[in-house]
Amino acid sequence: QVRLVESGGGSVQAGGSLRLSCEVSGYTVSSACMAWLRQAPGKEREKVATISNDRNNNHPMYARSVSGRFTISKDNAKNILYLQMNTLQPEDAAMYYCAAGPLDRAYCWLNAYDYYGQGTQVTVSS
Repeated sequence: QVRLVESGGGSVQAGGSLRLSCEVSGYTVSSACMAWLRQAPGKEREKVATISNDRNNNHPMYARSVSGRFTISKDNAKNILYLQMNTLQPEDAAMYYCAAGPLDRAYCWLNAYDYYGQGTQVTVSS
């Protein structure tokens, strides 16, 4: 059984930082296409960052809105996906989800995902 459990969300002031974690069981992050997505109230869910499998040298990719501020990474030994979020802005406030799936596109960014976590809430005050 595949399980993804996010943690690390919380409330911060604009300019602050948070690190989200996604503990994965029943699936191997080193061989998967992994992603962070977010959804704010009244908005569509959007992809924030992806990281490919080790065979593709991970190849992290980011949405333009977070590039240079967010960093996706993974710890293969612990089977955990991370999202370091710096210089947070009120528009970053959302429920953040991690997702996983086999790489089936040229780029992980283009992938569909088979598994999702329940999400962790991020609130940013101005």
